[in-house]
Amino acid sequence: MGMFERYLSVWVAVCIGAGVLLGNLVPSAFEVVANLEFAHVNLVVAVLIWVMIFPMMVQVDFSAIKDVGKKPKGLALTLVINWLVKPFTMAALGWLFFKGIFADWVDPQSASEYIAGMILLGVAPCTAMVFVWSQLTKGDANYTLVQVSVNDLIMVFAFAPITAFLLGVTDIQVPWETLILSVALYVVLPLVAGAWARKHLLAKGEEKLQSFLTAVKPWSIVGLLGTVVLLFGFQAQTIVSQPQTILLIAIPLLIQTYGIFAIAYGAAKWLKLPHNVAAPAGMIGTSNFFELAVAVAISLFGLHSGAALATVVGVLVEVPVMLSLVWFANRTTHWFEPAKA
Repeated sequence: MGMFERYLSVWVAVCIGAGVLLGNLVPSAFEVVANLEFAHVNLVVAVLIWVMIFPMMVQVDFSAIKDVGKKPKGLALTLVINWLVKPFTMAALGWLFFKGIFADWVDPQSASEYIAGMILLGVAPCTAMVFVWSQLTKGDANYTLVQVSVNDLIMVFAFAPITAFLLGVTDIQVPWETLILSVALYVVLPLVAGAWARKHLLAKGEEKLQSFLTAVKPWSIVGLLGTVVLLFGFQAQTIVSQPQTILLIAIPLLIQTYGIFAIAYGAAKWLKLPHNVAAPAGMIGTSNFFELAVAVAISLFGLHSGAALATVVGVLVEVPVMLSLVWFANRTTHWFEPAKA
């Protein structure tokens, strides 16, 4: 497993290439998989994300969660970044680039739709993949769970009004089925299953638990790589047919992603958070709940709209960018104070 983690960026790059290649060679196969969905949640992707998350959930120690309240700074940081900073910087960058810098290259209607798609990404903080980023940065699994859970709860109430305000409309139709199903699939069910497995394994001894974790840990990476192949395979023809458009959308998304991480990570250092809280806090603020963003874009603007394309570009950008941030976080551990027992 050490080899997989050491060269994870290489495997992801290979899977990106494989996804684009296969998506153009056998598009019908990916269309079949893409149609296996419920409430805009692709069931195959859901299974792969489950495979990623389950080993991490087994590591969650519920007896330690009660102590999270004693360290409120990390939770406060992720809430401020996700709800008071990120949506508004995303909207500002969208307007700057597509109503200003790129105005001569994009027609006004498409520009407005690209901005809308970026806003939808900015208002949807990550639910599932952040557990992967947290594990890769040796984050506190219990603290990460609380951060994600609180953000999910706030998202139920805040997503629609913030999106409506930033888009300048008042009739945003949030696909509640998608939101509720995604939270259930990616947080609640894996957590329950992980808690059940942990309890029964610990009943047989700590060695049994550690042996199980060692055995299932590689599946997290397998799930991640499988997800990458599918996501890039789904959009392979768009990537090949519209490279310039994708590049234009990717530029402000990249600036937003690295910028938000810099703000969150820098604030975590200023707040003197331990690295195992600071790194996941930065990752939660940086990554996106792409399932929800894509679903809302399709329901509001249509499957082939610029808004839907922008949310998809967000998906394509996220995995390699987040891996680069994982690499950076793991090499700056010494910036932070060691975690207290």
